[in-house]
Amino acid sequence: MAAASADVRAFFSQMLTEKTPMTRDDAIKQLSSMARERAFGRHVGSDRLIQAGLDALIAGVESPSLAMLAGLLRSEEPEAPALFDQVLEELGLLFHPPADPRAAKWAMAYWIAGQIADGSLDPATGTHLIWADIAYDLDYPEKLEPLVHCAHNLDGWEEIWGVSFEELNKEAVEAAKQFLSKRSDAEAED
Repeated sequence: MAAASADVRAFFSQMLTEKTPMTRDDAIKQLSSMARERAFGRHVGSDRLIQAGLDALIAGVESPSLAMLAGLLRSEEPEAPALFDQVLEELGLLFHPPADPRAAKWAMAYWIAGQIADGSLDPATGTHLIWADIAYDLDYPEKLEPLVHCAHNLDGWEEIWGVSFEELNKEAVEAAKQFLSKRSDAEAED
């Protein structure tokens, strides 16, 4: 489990260091994702906030505070969280999780599953987050069991199992899609 935790940290720190041309929509999605990450209590370093601001500025996103965020120097990093929140507010991207802790955990589970399903989050990392940070706190509800099962398989995978790691990743993506579809079905019935 410690190895998977290290993988989770490595993934989140690596997310923003890979450089590819970013569209305006990509930059908005990145800002929104970081807003949720922070709202759900995950640490997002000032360096990442500043880089996201720079990426957004280069991608053509316009906000009165964005240039200030993107231009912060290392000595000004403590100002980044407040400026980042100001940018989010200006862009209408501020996110507040539900006040109820259980509802907030469920919201986080759906958000992570959505990222697994759309390919923006590695299935092993995402299912591990659901297993370690959500399912445990919710007393391992039946709805999360398929994702937790995938996390166990991905975390303990060995080549001798006769199934490839890629196949287990595909199963995790399918489990995330099923989890999301059950939410959509339940909402349609309401």
